[in-house]
Amino acid sequence: MDKLEEIYGIKIDNPNFFKRALTHPSYTKEQDIPYTENYERMEFLGDAVLKLITSQILYERYPDYTEGDLSKIRSIVVSDATLSKIAHDIGLCDLIIMARHEAKQGLAHIESVCACAFEAVLGAYYLDNKLQDLIPFLKKVLMVYIEEVDKNFEKYNAKAILQEYTQSLTKETPVYNLVDETGPDHNKTFEVEVSYQGKVIARGSGKSKKDAEQHAAYSACKILGAIK
Repeated sequence: MDKLEEIYGIKIDNPNFFKRALTHPSYTKEQDIPYTENYERMEFLGDAVLKLITSQILYERYPDYTEGDLSKIRSIVVSDATLSKIAHDIGLCDLIIMARHEAKQGLAHIESVCACAFEAVLGAYYLDNKLQDLIPFLKKVLMVYIEEVDKNFEKYNAKAILQEYTQSLTKETPVYNLVDETGPDHNKTFEVEVSYQGKVIARGSGKSKKDAEQHAAYSACKILGAIK
């Protein structure tokens, strides 16, 4: 657990919480140990901790923003895409305990797995009575993403903007189709096209289907004039 303490800068009193927070379900299945020893329940708790602290950070950072504005920014900042980037940056993904087969395939670096582990560790720190210590840590790692989303909100909210725009014209909604995926399981790139009224408007790519859809939607918004 020394590496975790080094990454988070927060002392660990009960290592058992953190071992569980770093254990992937494939490992408990492989070792035939109770599912309660993997990170899924801890991730459920950590998700709530993350939203609480992120809400506080946003509330203090943007005193004039409406509840709706704060909620939109928070939904992007706590997304798997953002959490996975943070988990990779701080070296958390390398600490995830997986079954041998999954580990060999590099599945510890998949976006959803990294995001789950990040939330699970927050849950572990909460159970370790370190909630207040998490606030400065999350401020440090989240602020760059918060400010990026605030500055370029249309880019990150393009799917919603495109849907509102097309519905205002014809009440029809855009359709997204996956047209290609390349790369190994742990490092795939997805390509998506977005159509409106049966016509392909734009394409986008990303490390997840959601990212690819956002990129396609942003390009479509620019083409259709929904975003200047």
